[in-house]
This record gives sequence, C-alpha cells and structure tokens, in this order.
Amino acid sequence: MSSLDDDKPNPRGELTLQVVPLPADTNANGDIYAGWLVKQMDIAAATTAARISKGRNATVAIDRMEFLSPLRVGSQVSCYCELVDIGRSSMKINVEVWTTDRYVDRPRKVTEALFVYVAIDETGRIREVPAQG
Repeated sequence: MSSLDDDKPNPRGELTLQVVPLPADTNANGDIYAGWLVKQMDIAAATTAARISKGRNATVAIDRMEFLSPLRVGSQVSCYCELVDIGRSSMKINVEVWTTDRYVDRPRKVTEALFVYVAIDETGRIREVPAQG
C-alpha cells in the first residue's frame, strides 16, 4: 500500500529540507518552475547522500517525476528523503515533496522521484561508500 492509498497519507522518509517559494521562482503565469522544485529535491537528496557516504557525491540519474498537485507561492515546501538502496559506490534516494499552503494546515503531496548518486573523491573519481553500521 502506498501513502496515497491511506485516508490520511503521510510522507515517507526523513524531513531533509524546507523552503518557501517566492514570486521570483515562478513563470509569467505565476506557476512555480518545475526546475526550481527539482533543484530543491536535488539539494535534499545530495544532503542525504553526503551523510551516508561521508563525503562528496554526484547526481547520476533522476527517475521519472509526475506532478500530483500544484505548488503555490508562499507555501511551505518539505522534502523527505529515504534511502532505497546502496551499492558499492552508489545510493538510490527517494525524495517526496509535500506542501502546506499558507492558510491550510493539511499537507499535500506534490511529487516524488528517485535520485541516484555516486560517491566521488576530491578528484571526482568514483569511490566506495563506507560500510553502514
């Protein structure tokens, strides 16, 4: 069962980033740029990847995104990250985005995507992710 099947869905993962989109983050129609939201998700996932790998990382893939609900200027945007898989040098991190509008207390899910990172050293070469424990 997914969180969307529940009567009261809840985010999966750890709250990693909260930000409020401003008018400068919108297009001419007043809609939040999708690229702005992807950037926030990448920042959240990179933070999680850095904590897990204890160092630098590079984004190597982003799985498909589907926008479920609009994102409004001035709403609180929350990114929740969950480690899905870890390989020798890679990490798959699911990022869910939820929003709470200024005058509504109930959060809504906006989107989610799977981000894949690879751990890199100071010269940009792939390195192993330290053993978790």
